[in-house]
Amino acid sequence: MDRTGRLSSEVITPRWYTTEQVAVMLGYGLTKTKHLVLTGQIRSVKDGGNRRILLEWVDEYIRHKVEDMSA
Repeated sequence: MDRTGRLSSEVITPRWYTTEQVAVMLGYGLTKTKHLVLTGQIRSVKDGGNRRILLEWVDEYIRHKVEDMSA
């Protein structure tokens, strides 16, 4: 809402993402994505009972995957 109480059309981009959101981004299943997070292949931080992942860490994972394919 804006200052007048009307709904704003502004899009807010998340600063970090859930494991579920990252799974969708990558086109992976949730189980595979959780495995990547738990094994440290995708970095994350624990926030309460949840894991949060920065977009740059998703990009880092993709970069490593591409480099591995090129080697």
